[in-house]
Amino acid sequence: MHPFFQLLKKIIQTGIGKSRLLMATAGLGIAMVLLLIAIQAHTNFYQLLYGRQNQNESADFLVVNKKITNAMMGQSDKSMFTAEELQTIKQQSFVEAAGYITSSQFKVTAAAPGELQFYTDMFFESVPDSFIDVKNEEWKWQEGDGVIPIILPNDFLNLYNFGFALSQDLPQVSQETVKNLPVKITVSRGLLSSQFTGHIVGFSDRISSFLVPAAFMDWANNRYGNGKAAAPSRIVIKTSDPANPTLVKFLDDHGYTTNQDKIKYSKTKLIVQTIVSVIGFFGIVLLLFALLVFSMFIQLIIASCKKEIQLLVMLGTAPAQLRRYLLRQFVPLYVVTGIVAVLLVAVLQWVAARALAAHEMVVSPWPGIGMWIAAAVVLLLVYFVNNRTIRKYLD
Repeated sequence: MHPFFQLLKKIIQTGIGKSRLLMATAGLGIAMVLLLIAIQAHTNFYQLLYGRQNQNESADFLVVNKKITNAMMGQSDKSMFTAEELQTIKQQSFVEAAGYITSSQFKVTAAAPGELQFYTDMFFESVPDSFIDVKNEEWKWQEGDGVIPIILPNDFLNLYNFGFALSQDLPQVSQETVKNLPVKITVSRGLLSSQFTGHIVGFSDRISSFLVPAAFMDWANNRYGNGKAAAPSRIVIKTSDPANPTLVKFLDDHGYTTNQDKIKYSKTKLIVQTIVSVIGFFGIVLLLFALLVFSMFIQLIIASCKKEIQLLVMLGTAPAQLRRYLLRQFVPLYVVTGIVAVLLVAVLQWVAARALAAHEMVVSPWPGIGMWIAAAVVLLLVYFVNNRTIRKYLD
C-alpha cells in the first residue's frame, strides 16, 4: 500500500497551492487566537471583579437614599422609603440583602471629658447587625444598662483630628484613646431626659453614621420619640458588585443615590465588557470565514484533481479510503494550528498576570477552563466541516 499512498500524495499535492494553504491556515489561526483571547479576557475580568483576592469588603454595602430636589424641600415624607419600595429593591437580582437604617426621634448631645472640651449635638442611627462591619462582644444593650456601645465612622475621627483639633489647638487622639474615653451622652425630648455613658467599641468604613444597637434605638424611640414608627429615609443594601451597570441604572431610574465612589467604575466596566464582546464577535466572524476558506480550499483541491480521483475510483479505490487519506492530510495541520494558538494565548495570559500583579490585581497565570473548552470545540468544528465537505464531493 505504500506506493499507492505515495501516488495519492503526488496527485493531491498537484492541487494544493502553498499560498492558498498558508492563507487558510493563517485565517484559522488568527480567528482562534482572537476568539480564545476574548474568552480568556472575560475570565480575567470576572476574576478581577469577583475573585476573593480582589474584593474589597467595604465596597459590598451601599447606603441608598432618595435624591433631594427643590420640589421635595419642606416635604420630608417624600424622602422616605415605603415598605413596597424596600420590597422592590430586595427583589432585584443584584441585591443580596437589604435593610432599613433607623434614625433617632429624640435629641442627642455628647460631651467629651477632660481637656478635650468637646460638646456637640448629634444623632443616632441603627442597622441590623448583619450589615455592621465591626465585630465586638460589647455590641449589645438591654433596658437598664447605663452604658451605650457606639460605633463611629472613621471619617468623623479624621475630621476631628485633621480639621477641628488643629484649628482649635486641641490634642489629636488615636482610635485606641477614643475607645478608652467615656463620653457623656444625654438623650431628651422636651423636659424628659436621661444620661448615659457612651463607650466607643469600633470604627466603621461601611456606614457613615453614629451607630447604636437596635435594642437601644427601639427603647429610646418608644420612650423619647413621638410614639410613631417613622419611615426610614436610608436603606443599606448588600451587593456583590457595586459597579454593576444594572444597579447604577436602577438607582438612576428610581431617583436614588449612594456613595458615588463605590459605583464610579460602572462605566469603565461597561466599556471593558463592550470591548471584550467586540473582540469575541470578530473572533467568531473570522472563525466562520476560516471555516469557509478551508471548505472552499478542500473543494478546490478535489476539483483540481477530479480526473485523477475518478481514475483511481475506476481502478478500484474506495471513496472511503480517499476520504481518510484527505483527512489525514489536513487534521494534523489544524491541530498544530490550534496548539500554537493555545500556546500563544497562554503566554499572553502569563504576561498579563505578571503586569496586573504589579498593580496589586490578581488573576490566574494559567488560561481558564473556558479557553481550553473553546479550543477543543473549535477544532472539533473544523474537523466536522472538513469531513462533511470531503464526503459531499467524494461520495
